[in-house]
Amino acid sequence: MFTALLLQKTDDGFRHDITELADDQLPDHEVTVAVDYSTVNYKDGLAICNGAPVVRNWPLVPGIDLAGVVEASDHPDWQPGDRVTVNGWDLGEKHWGGMAQKARVEAGWLTRLPAGIDTRAAAAVGTAGYTAMLCVMALEDHGASPGGGPVVVTGAAGGVGSVAVALLAKLGYEVAASTGRAGTEGDYLRSLGAAEVIDRQELSEPGGRPMARPRWAAGVDTVGSHTLVNLIAALEPEGCVAACGLAGGSDLTGTVFPFILRGVSLLGVNCVYQPPARRTEAWSRLATDLDSGTLESITSVVPLAEVPRVAADILAGAVRGRVVVDVNA
Repeated sequence: MFTALLLQKTDDGFRHDITELADDQLPDHEVTVAVDYSTVNYKDGLAICNGAPVVRNWPLVPGIDLAGVVEASDHPDWQPGDRVTVNGWDLGEKHWGGMAQKARVEAGWLTRLPAGIDTRAAAAVGTAGYTAMLCVMALEDHGASPGGGPVVVTGAAGGVGSVAVALLAKLGYEVAASTGRAGTEGDYLRSLGAAEVIDRQELSEPGGRPMARPRWAAGVDTVGSHTLVNLIAALEPEGCVAACGLAGGSDLTGTVFPFILRGVSLLGVNCVYQPPARRTEAWSRLATDLDSGTLESITSVVPLAEVPRVAADILAGAVRGRVVVDVNA
């Protein structure tokens, strides 16, 4: 038996419960993982609070992240004792996720943890930090570099944004952090390395100018909608923005002018189905480019029983940084 957070839809409606499950209730996949930690992400908040049609199979254990140790494996690539993480692959949406003491997953979903990242740190990084690293890599692939001009990060106090600010600052970029909580989170964002903290209203107003004064060489956007449109309009010539979120909406109502008159680029970042080589590269970079002390400073840890409360907080925009779930607490 093992403990899990289980989401169910019944004739009486939606419910979530901390419950005991048997091993034979686990999905029929190749590798069993003894889970140490999961995390609470925005998508987890939607699933646990039944706020959007995130869950596609019922009942479901939520948690789009997990970090732990292989307990048993029917695949030659993985042996008991291997330290692993899973991010994406529809975990916590279509497949049972990490908010349980055990998980059973496909071998191809696993990423081996590099030396220097234990399972707690891996959960603190989670899909949010891994996505932030993919965004930085996308900017680099497009030619962005330290000294090339300021880089803006939107939704900077959230999970992806916090790690993106920390990564970019450590790599030597001049970082502007955009947040709706500038008054309360300014010191926090500066502690991560932000050179400037700006109020999100500077970018979030609808109906902005098709082309604004060039302001940033690059950006990491977690918000979408008007924020992304206004960010694109304020990119310097040949600038680029890596887009990975839609906390502000999924619409994108802008013009082609920044693309055809300034040659800017919009780089979509898909964290869910990245191939193994790209995942391994991202995690290797995280081991060297993300300061462990900084990661610890943006991380809080809660037991499984606290997850429903944190899920509501994250949907309300009241969560700073990363929330790790100790599934064994």
